[in-house]
Amino acid sequence: MAKPLVVSMGEPAGVGPDIILQAFEHRQTFETPCFYVIGDAACFEARAQALGCALSLHIITAPEEAIAHFPNALPLIDIGPIDAVSPGTLNPENASAVIEAIRLGVQHIAEGGAAGLVTAPLHKAGLYGSGFQFPGHTEFLGALAADFFKPLGRSPQPVMMLAAEGLRVVPLTIHVALKDVPGLLNQELIIKTVQTLAKDLTMRFGLKRPHIVLTGLNPHAGEDGTMGREELDVIIPAIKALQAEGLSVAGPVSADTCFHAEARAGYDAVVAMYHDQALIPIKTLAFDEGVNVTLGLPFIRTSPDHGTALSLAGRGKARPDSFLNALRLAAEMATYEADESVRL
Repeated sequence: MAKPLVVSMGEPAGVGPDIILQAFEHRQTFETPCFYVIGDAACFEARAQALGCALSLHIITAPEEAIAHFPNALPLIDIGPIDAVSPGTLNPENASAVIEAIRLGVQHIAEGGAAGLVTAPLHKAGLYGSGFQFPGHTEFLGALAADFFKPLGRSPQPVMMLAAEGLRVVPLTIHVALKDVPGLLNQELIIKTVQTLAKDLTMRFGLKRPHIVLTGLNPHAGEDGTMGREELDVIIPAIKALQAEGLSVAGPVSADTCFHAEARAGYDAVVAMYHDQALIPIKTLAFDEGVNVTLGLPFIRTSPDHGTALSLAGRGKARPDSFLNALRLAAEMATYEADESVRL
């Protein structure tokens, strides 16, 4: 790539430093794309020692320095010193540095220095005491996009997609109680989510005319209204409106029959109605390999599809598979985005 990826350190007491170090240490074997880290140098040096990694660290001051140093040393922009980090134990004093790493990563992209952002896992409960007011990464990144990409003239609408080989799935509603889901479903939400998904699948995944399937909310997609009217009153009218725009959209299909191998071969992405309806299949099929992608932003953002795993931090037991896939997917998306031919 012409530009490196930027990686925010995430929660320093979690497995973020572990998987970042593994991805760099085995960069030739894993064919790891070029990246640099925004984080605390002392934290990474200590974690490398705990894991037995032969870390060569090079402090950089600008993203463009990363490409020259990455073959031989891990490029890092040092935002330390932070308070002492004990693997597995949250330190609220470090929350501001965790937040700043993300903010600075978005700034670097906006300034043209980085190709995309890959975020190591956050521990949200550890951030709330510092004034962090967002439910998670996705909402925070939407706010940063509005700040750093003001010429857009509109507020970004972030959409969370989980991706693995052979499956891409978007939960229409995310971190809300199941009892609240029916009241949140509306045609506008469905239409905007599918429009965002279709646009990004074309611009950043190279799919000329992606085929998108929507699940129903109720068992058996409502059985013609005998098990609920959400399909008839909300989902089907939204699908018809999207089809009228020329998008390849189908459904609603029964969620219990659309994730087996033969069904998955017939579409490019699924929009599911609620969190578990979307995440159970991908966690079952690709528990260690899935990637969280934020669509609808003016920049590329991916993340491993797992949390901070505090109990594994510093013990050499964290698997880097999901983080590596997040790096590779971000690099692939950047390549497609740079290729104007995919926009035709």
